Amino acid sequence: MSYLLLHSSTDGQTKKIILKMAEQLRTQGCECDIRDLNTEQNLNISAYDKVLIGASIRYGHFNKKLLRFTTLHQAQLNAMKTGFFAVNLTARKEGKDTAETNSYTRKFLERCPWQPTIKSVFAGALFYPRYKWLDRTMIRFIMKMTDGPTDPNTEIEYTDWDKVTNFTTMFANL
Repeated sequence: MSYLLLHSSTDGQTKKIILKMAEQLRTQGCECDIRDLNTEQNLNISAYDKVLIGASIRYGHFNKKLLRFTTLHQAQLNAMKTGFFAVNLTARKEGKDTAETNSYTRKFLERCPWQPTIKSVFAGALFYPRYKWLDRTMIRFIMKMTDGPTDPNTEIEYTDWDKVTNFTTMFANL
């Protein structure tokens, strides 16, 4: 089986997740082609058996290239087995950690012409020391409003790796 794994990552957590998924899929004998959706738009997805797309949310929005790609390839994507996952810090909270309950993901999927076979949401990571000043300031402000950590030295990985493993297994079994 040949899989296309696309990621749109802002600070690297989505890419880290997709690399972990590829590692798991490869142990099952799957061939994984990993590409960055932010730089590659013209892919021949018909060359793959399945497509998995992971995208991060920054300031309430996915990268615009995600919607462009899914719109451009909607017929092919809707005709094959596909998976989608979103990564954001809102998903660190129970009740905001599924595709149906995470407002950013739900709104994206409602307006997206592509309807993935399976979908999920994973909590991302918070690495204040790695952010540029403006991002660090904005994220601290958002975290303060949502009762999250605001110490500028905070580094927390909220990603539930068991949930990632289970989703990857579901994708492999499509």
